[in-house]
Amino acid sequence: MGMGEPLLNFDSTVSALAPDAGRQRLWSVAPPRDGFHLRVVPAMDRLRDECPVALAISLHAPNDALRNVLVPINQKYPLRELMAACQRYLEKAPRDFVTFEYVMLAGVNDSVQHARELINLVHDVPCKFNLIPFNPFPQAPYHVPICRQYCVFAMR
Repeated sequence: MGMGEPLLNFDSTVSALAPDAGRQRLWSVAPPRDGFHLRVVPAMDRLRDECPVALAISLHAPNDALRNVLVPINQKYPLRELMAACQRYLEKAPRDFVTFEYVMLAGVNDSVQHARELINLVHDVPCKFNLIPFNPFPQAPYHVPICRQYCVFAMR
């Protein structure tokens, strides 16, 4: 996370993900390629066809209004399009689920209502969630949820 959008440099990203990307094979089978984070919806179909990898999506919000603020590219590729792209991606993916990364921000995206919205959003997409507590830094506009709130959210 935080490394930018790999699919904006599609060709270089795919060549780096290739099984023999300039290094000797040390395994008798191809090593797993997973944890691939992305947000550019149109490139997901191309990635699925050229170099399917296990997919991790930076989600961070259960609705378009909040995601437009937290993940501005959502204004161009709203959640409806992202969920449809996830379903298409799974047709050729090496795993039968998508991982959604969700940074928990106190008072922003961590309520029980947000958890309910999230479940409704992904009801047609086989997935798992990686709930990540915010990692604070000086003058950050966000805060870490209290442990109780994090646990209540996760139990939904």
